[in-house]
Amino acid sequence: MVERLSFEDQISKNKWRSTLLISVILIAFVVLGFVISLAVEPGYFFIIMILSIVFSLGYVLISYYNAEKIALAAVKAEEASRTEYRSLYHAVEGMALASGLTQPKVYVMKSPQINAFASGRDPEHAVICVTTGCVEKLNKQELEGVIAHEMSHIANYDIRFMTLVTVLVGVISIIAEIYLRSLWFSNNDRDSKEGIIFVVLAIVVAILAPILAQLASLAISRKREFAADATAVKFTRYSPGLKSALEKIKSEYVLVDKEDSKHYASALAPLFISDPFKKGFQNMLSTHPDIDERISRLSAM
Repeated sequence: MVERLSFEDQISKNKWRSTLLISVILIAFVVLGFVISLAVEPGYFFIIMILSIVFSLGYVLISYYNAEKIALAAVKAEEASRTEYRSLYHAVEGMALASGLTQPKVYVMKSPQINAFASGRDPEHAVICVTTGCVEKLNKQELEGVIAHEMSHIANYDIRFMTLVTVLVGVISIIAEIYLRSLWFSNNDRDSKEGIIFVVLAIVVAILAPILAQLASLAISRKREFAADATAVKFTRYSPGLKSALEKIKSEYVLVDKEDSKHYASALAPLFISDPFKKGFQNMLSTHPDIDERISRLSAM
């Protein structure tokens, strides 16, 4: 007998795990800053911190306030016609009512893959984009399941959450990069044994901290997908719809179309309901959890 899973419990667990993982990134940031401060002069360290924070925040804020425009332009999406995509609009309207959210604008991108993504900094500025393959290959319940998953990302403020993660990862990477590059130009006067130890320790941490932060960021992305699946069940009260859609997506993994994959920007891969590059396997470097595990969890809800 399969143990039944509560979607509310799954939502809570995945959000808690996301918070735990972002704590790992914060710890990496603090440790990196502390170790570098021991290896360099305080004034120099202050300049590194200011530059890295300004660059990272500037880049992310521009992306954050234009997230939906950048994403739609990258995949060459067009606003969906109500007459041509009537079933799609019905699904979006139904899930907007179920979630209690403002109905997002609906876009379509040309691709035979079954895929979709949501973007926007909040529900009032959100958009949902689906592929033509999604509309053509999914039935009513499956399409509703996919739309519910994307509405879940909007409801859970995942764009905002992942923006915070991106800021932290960006700051860590920039601090580490500035420090490592500065070693080529600096005349380090700290020739004492203790000074050399601090420098070596700072180099090691500057190399490892961005890697650890990036791995934690990818893990957070996977947890948010699990949370969106569970929230989709909450909205639809019908897990077989999304489960069946994921099964169809899985069946496409063997049909790798390299030409079609060129339509997807790699930076946008985490936004989609499934990895658009159809790798068919997951590991620590994956933006999405194992699709079989997702299907298994939905089967138990």
